[in-house]
Amino acid sequence: MDKKNKLEQGYINQRKVLGNAHSSIDDSVKDIFPDLEKYMVEYVWGELYNREALDLKSREIAAVAALTALGNAQPQLRLHMNGALNVGCTINEIKEIILQMSAFSGFPSCINAVNLLIAVLDERKSEGIEDDIGTEPTNEILPETRYEIGSRVLSELDGRQVELLEKFYGDFSPELVELIVCGQADITARNNIDKRYRELASISAMTALGTAQSQLKTHINMALNIGVTSAQLKELMLLMTAFSGFPSAVNGMNSLMAVLADRK
Repeated sequence: MDKKNKLEQGYINQRKVLGNAHSSIDDSVKDIFPDLEKYMVEYVWGELYNREALDLKSREIAAVAALTALGNAQPQLRLHMNGALNVGCTINEIKEIILQMSAFSGFPSCINAVNLLIAVLDERKSEGIEDDIGTEPTNEILPETRYEIGSRVLSELDGRQVELLEKFYGDFSPELVELIVCGQADITARNNIDKRYRELASISAMTALGTAQSQLKTHINMALNIGVTSAQLKELMLLMTAFSGFPSAVNGMNSLMAVLADRK
């Protein structure tokens, strides 16, 4: 695709995903730095969002996860919350992704994201948009069963993980093992979002943050175990070039290559 067509297609994709919210990007950047606005539309929307290996809902879940975890781009997170709702995410699915980010970037980033989501929903409601709330989690988890349920959930993603956690940290910090495993019961066991979306969100966040290569490899392996394809994960790393830059995406791609080599 030549640059003119890429720019035209970029505007089409941008409007398709972001709806009316896309104008706020154009207005804020075009006047002061039109070259940046043009490059962004060509690259992000005309190139990355024009590729077919990852559907739009997965892309927007990844964007919300990465931007929530980074915590330093609230206007862009607001846009992509709109985008996620526009391409089929329910309100509860976005809430689940934000909740999940507490494990990767802490509660302050999640509180900020929830406040932003409230503002987005109020704005959309004022425009007459009624978004789908989605389903609530239906599985009740009792305090005495958290470790058991967390172990089962974690083992469904990777049968070795509980054993490895207990082996390496059980004597030194059993509290850490308990928190990690019970966290799976508190968050991952919630059954109102597809587990593949959860893993895409986890991988996006850790790739964007760039501070946990070992854990990133673990989650890449888990994603492959539950049906996410290597092509989708490659596409996810390419997508992260738009949200956290090329170095983080290159490191993420290296982790993916290492995991695929080990699995062979």
